[in-house]
Amino acid sequence: MLETGMKAPQFTLADAKGNKVSLEDFAGKKVVLYFYPKDNTPGCTRQACAFAAAFDAFSAKNAAIVGVSRDSAASHAKFAEKYSLPFILLSDPDLEAIKAYGVWQEKKLYGKTSMGVARTTFIIDEEGVITHIMPKVKPDTNAAEVLALL
Repeated sequence: MLETGMKAPQFTLADAKGNKVSLEDFAGKKVVLYFYPKDNTPGCTRQACAFAAAFDAFSAKNAAIVGVSRDSAASHAKFAEKYSLPFILLSDPDLEAIKAYGVWQEKKLYGKTSMGVARTTFIIDEEGVITHIMPKVKPDTNAAEVLALL
């Protein structure tokens, strides 16, 4: 179980263009690493658009925004283009980072239990240390809450 003060688990995943992106690529910057269930769903779209709307404010605080889901790079490319998302979306179909960060969890919907990505945001400092873990975030307020913490 990850806790604040721990070194953030390293990963290398493909972005929307198929380029490999690693957590260590952001050394010297704060990283807002948010895990979300699926591209183009109502909550995930609102959350992504809120981060996009605040992108300049995050940049001013030397913070990179990185979204991660199981969706393919092609799905991310369409999602980012459709909503003009200015930040990186990473594809994790093999659950490499999703499991490393402990966000692959049992979920209940309409009485059915299944495994899925729990909407969770991590704030990682310039040295790669987790400073905040925000479980079960609300899509509409997550970006503002993170910005307030930075």
